This record gives sequence, C-alpha cells and structure tokens, in this order.
Amino acid sequence: MTSHTHSKVQARALALVPLIVFLALFLGSGIYHSMIGTEFAFYQIKAPVAAIPAIILAVLMYRGKLNTAIDEFLKGASHPNLILMFMVFMLAGAFANVSSSIGSVDATVQFGLSIISPELVLPMLFIISAFIATAMGTSMGTIAACAPIAFGFSASTDIAAVYTIGAVVGGAMFGDNLSMISDTTIAATRSLNVELRDKFRVNVWIAVPAAIFTLLIYVLMTHNSQALSYKSYDAWLIVPYVAVFFLAFTRLHVLAVLTLGIVLSSLMGLIEKPDFDLLALNTSIYNGFVSMFEVALLSMFLGGLSALLQKEGGLEWLIQRIYSITRHLRVGTQRAGEIGISFLVIFSNLFVANNTVAIILAGDMAREVAKEYDIDPKRAAALMDIFSCVVQGLIPYGAQLLLACSIAKISPIELIGTIYYCWILAICAILTIVFRYPRLKTSI
Repeated sequence: MTSHTHSKVQARALALVPLIVFLALFLGSGIYHSMIGTEFAFYQIKAPVAAIPAIILAVLMYRGKLNTAIDEFLKGASHPNLILMFMVFMLAGAFANVSSSIGSVDATVQFGLSIISPELVLPMLFIISAFIATAMGTSMGTIAACAPIAFGFSASTDIAAVYTIGAVVGGAMFGDNLSMISDTTIAATRSLNVELRDKFRVNVWIAVPAAIFTLLIYVLMTHNSQALSYKSYDAWLIVPYVAVFFLAFTRLHVLAVLTLGIVLSSLMGLIEKPDFDLLALNTSIYNGFVSMFEVALLSMFLGGLSALLQKEGGLEWLIQRIYSITRHLRVGTQRAGEIGISFLVIFSNLFVANNTVAIILAGDMAREVAKEYDIDPKRAAALMDIFSCVVQGLIPYGAQLLLACSIAKISPIELIGTIYYCWILAICAILTIVFRYPRLKTSI
C-alpha cells in the first residue's frame, strides 16, 4: 500500500464515532423538528453546541495523553485554511450588514430590476456568481458578496429565497471548481502532479455543459413573474457592490476585497445617509461579526475534530475500505479506478466538511489508484476536484451552505434541493466516467 498509509497512523474504524455523534445530534435534531413542524427546524439545536459532545468524545478516545489530544485539536482548529475562512466569515458578515443598513443591497436590487426582467434574475445571479468565483478562486468570498443581493431579489420579487441563494451557491461552486487560483484546483493538481492548465482542459468539458444545463433550467423556471415596478434608488449606494465585483477580477486577496467593500460601504453611508453616523457604523460592523459567529465557531470546531479523527486513523480506515472495494469492482479497470478515486474524495469530504482538506487527504491514495488502474492523472485530478465541489456545495454543515443560509435566514436542508448546478455537475461527472469522455490526446 502507499507509503503514507503506515507512517504512524494506524487505521481504526472506531475513530469515526465522534463525527457520527455530531451528525446524529445536528441532523437528527433537525429532522425530528422538521417532522413535528417546528419553524427553523435546523436551528433548534445550535450546530456548535452539537459539536461539543463529539469533541469531548474524540479527546477521550485519543490514544495518548489528554493534553496531547487537546493540542492536536487546537492545531486542527487553527489550520491556516480555517483562519482564512474565519476572517472571510467575519468580514463577509460586516460587509453584508453595513451595506444592507445603508441601503446598498436595496439599491443594487432596484438597479438590477430596472435593467433585467424578473425571469432572468436566476440565470443572471448564477452567471455573476460563476464569474466572480472563477476570478477570485473562492466560493466563500463569492457567497459573501452575492448572497445579500440574491436575498434582496427574493424580497423584491416573487422568487423564493431558496432559488436565488441556490443560484449563487451553484455559481460559486462552478468557479471554485474551475478557477486556476482556487485552492481545490491547486490541491488536486499537486496531489496528482499535473499542470493546472491540463486539469483545466479536462474539467471544462464536464463543468461547462453542467453550467449550460443549469442555465437552461433557470430560464425555463420563469416564476410566471410579472414585470415588477422598481423603486427609485440612490445610484451612489451601488458603488460598494460594483467595486467588489471588479476587485474580484484583480488578483487581490479575498480579505482585501471584502475590507475595501466595508470601507466603501462605510464612506457611502456616512456621506449619503444623514442618520448614519460613526456610532451606527460601529454597531453595524459589530452586528455583522455577531451574525457570523455560529458559522465561524462551527468551522473551527469541525477543523479540530477532523484533525483528531485523522490522528486516530479514522479517515485512513475509511480511505482504505474504499480502496479495497474498488479493487474488487469488475466494471472495466479504468472505470473502477475512477469510481474509486471519486468515492475517496466524496467520503473524505463528508467527514471533514472542507473540500480542500478532503482532496489533500485522499490525494496520496488517489495517486496510487490512478497508477494501478492506468488512469490519466489529468482526469483523476479533475474528478477529485469536481466531486469535492459537488459534496461541498450540498452538505448542510459545510461552510458554504452555512454562510449562505446565515445571510438569507433559511435552513441548509431546504437549500440543498435547489442548488441545481451541483446535482447536474454530479450527473455529468458520472457520465464522464461511464462514457469515458473527454478523450484525451496522450500528447498533451
């Protein structure tokens, strides 16, 4: 087996129990409350609280000193990726809150309604999110910028919030998957030692058809929307959003883009709104931070928890099981290998709730599978990235859905069914494996 399999980590199924406890508490409570008809069923038990028993269990199950277990948890919770996500959450909350308190969101929505007809709202939201995400290379930054506007559209039209937010998340996952500077792309190409552009060539043939099908669905889904009269709006208030949109296309760091958005929103508010003073601005920014607290805390808890599961060999056990199952599949060798690689990343993602970490975890094993089944590494890298983005865009405890839902005040479970792009991308990827397209020239 691979060299990394048996460095120090010994594979153990038992190590997965803490995560199952978290999912049982969080999803179980949500499902129970949905069945008895509670409003906001999935918000009855707060996710970070549901994570606490799981963390305690993981620390107690750790086969080492208690203090070492706590250190491992802290290392996982403070991973640079997670710190970045934490900062994105905080700045996104502040930007969304300031721009909505000064009326930027309303102004942008009214401007949008004045130039596009209501039946094109969903395709437009999907296209704009896809553009921004491809330019920025982050689905989180995209959702932070676009979800407040999408939510504003649903308030001003007869389109339900789950559809507008679903279009934004779908577009964000499209960009996350295809972007040359996305961390998932970089992780997948590094894991399989392929060039970014080669993986992109394979990926485009799968992601673009999925995006076209998604747009067709949105165009056909005209919510028998009557032409809506738009209200007059203050054009100056649109500036922060326009700025964020264009800054996203520069190579500027996502944190810089969001910070500039906050600064511009603050200035516009102070200049344009007489009742918006420095105190109101202070409260607005702080309330934005508070609104993201639950999501940010959960990301850190899950980061620490997955680090403990990794140390204890839970994920290793899972990856080995999937690997051994693929070896017994008799469906044409390359197809079996590609199914195996896809499952490696799907399950890793379900357990760590972070697509980049899932790719890194499954990477070594995927490289072995690709060699053993003679799979083109470019295809393997594209499939890993695609399936990690599909899962990340659909898991109710993943950062993307939590961020979108906390902005739009909807339940992640309600949202899953309307993120059409991720479902269609999954179907396109499965067809890719079955029909072995795109055919690659070995010379590339």
